[in-house]
Amino acid sequence: MKYTPQVVYTREELREALAQLSGKRGLVMTMGALHAGHLSLVKYARERCDHVVVTVFVNPTQFAPGEDFDAYPRTLEADVEALGRVQADLVFAPSTEQMYPHGDARVTIDPGPTAQVLEGETRPTHFAGVCLVVNKVLNMVRPEVAVFGQKDAQQLAIIRQMVRDLDMGVEIVGAPIVRDSDGLALSSRNAYLSAAQRSQALVLSRALEAGRTAASAGASAADIVTRTRTVMASEPAADLDYVALVDPVTFLPIKRGEGVLAVAAKIGSTRLIDNTLLEVSDD
Repeated sequence: MKYTPQVVYTREELREALAQLSGKRGLVMTMGALHAGHLSLVKYARERCDHVVVTVFVNPTQFAPGEDFDAYPRTLEADVEALGRVQADLVFAPSTEQMYPHGDARVTIDPGPTAQVLEGETRPTHFAGVCLVVNKVLNMVRPEVAVFGQKDAQQLAIIRQMVRDLDMGVEIVGAPIVRDSDGLALSSRNAYLSAAQRSQALVLSRALEAGRTAASAGASAADIVTRTRTVMASEPAADLDYVALVDPVTFLPIKRGEGVLAVAAKIGSTRLIDNTLLEVSDD
């Protein structure tokens, strides 16, 4: 039997709908254009909670001028249908005016030093915008559990830190990266890629696999990064932003122990990120 989640668009509708949900509440925040990776987050939340609330909102505060806010795909009808297949209970799809009814927020959140490196260096206003909207939605939905994807590893670390530092009382769960059969990490921005560019984008997952293989063989942190960079350099279409091996909490470089091997590059005009967790045994 086909299942359709309830969809609400305003704060008042959200409050009324939440009042009807008893038991443990889970939250998945998205910007829509949903793919199997997003749906895996809903499944993760469903395993842990009685009800799952999904937000679909393209948040303007995390886009800098010149980024793809206007072009970002908006596919709400298809998103709701997909969410029905994974038994989401409630979809909150607000307008910008509903999320920011008083215009630009005058009280903002400093996301801290983890937001100043890697993605934060390339997109210096991004994580402040993420923290603002996540804080607002957590306050509006009041979930016990919120699930975010490991693909956005730096974002996940910053949200966890915010929740800890501000005593927000919600469990932040990280869900594994979902990949296509050829290894490409699922992303809404993959829709921007031509067939040729999609093939070129596979260099990111190949580079990470080379780094993971090096780590398994006992390579040093420096060698892991070098081998990852070498594979990235083998694809002329990849405009590399960074390769970094960092601590999963601070996102500062590490020499040994648990780490996140992260890579970012542009393929054409589309900026892609990917990462893998690994263990560095040699310094």
